[in-house]
Amino acid sequence: MTGQLDQRTVLVTGANGGLGTEFVRQALERGARRVYAAARTPRIWEDDRVVPLRLDVTDPASVADAAARAQDVDLVVNNAGIAPAEDASVVGGDDDVAHRVFETNYFGTVRVGKAFAPALAANGGGALLNVLSAAAWLPLPTVYAASKAAAWSATGAFRSELAGNGTTVTGLVVGMIDTPMADRFDVPKVSPESVVSQAYDGVVAGVAEVLADDDSRMLKTLMNGTPEELAAAVAGPLGEFVP
Repeated sequence: MTGQLDQRTVLVTGANGGLGTEFVRQALERGARRVYAAARTPRIWEDDRVVPLRLDVTDPASVADAAARAQDVDLVVNNAGIAPAEDASVVGGDDDVAHRVFETNYFGTVRVGKAFAPALAANGGGALLNVLSAAAWLPLPTVYAASKAAAWSATGAFRSELAGNGTTVTGLVVGMIDTPMADRFDVPKVSPESVVSQAYDGVVAGVAEVLADDDSRMLKTLMNGTPEELAAAVAGPLGEFVP
């Protein structure tokens, strides 16, 4: 298998979800020494190398406590995120929903990155992997898309600021993944196994960005185009794309 994680210590946020569970599983498969499976309500894992860890990315005290407990970490997977069904409009949407989405998808991502940056630096630099979304590059009428666009921008900021610590920062950009979070959408999806495999390969290679499916790769080619071309992509082959 390419992209081994031999003897690395990995922390995965949102570890109880479909993608998070796959990040934990593949980290173990690739030889990780320890995996902190972080979630708001940690669960029992049937492997002594997995350490359940309470971490609510929306709670600064919880994040700080988790960072204090996981001082040996050298790879942080910023995976926690939400896409509420009621998030259907930026213009007409509920402000409480918008705050909840941004608090998790943007502020939570940034909060975790800031909290664990000192530990990564102390352990030789390490790596930060932020799970983003191709929705960040589309003119979609959802707060989810806006929050992922903000997280994508912040990922670039982290990459620039942490380079001096020897920390690599990788953004994982992907469209629809076949996990419970996307069950309500009847559209083509990529497997979590494929996404996580590509993500870990990218982290080991130290690349800045992993495009994990055809949608994200196609959108990347349109990034130098016009807003009208992006709008046409939404109306055309990506017309059913939703977060």
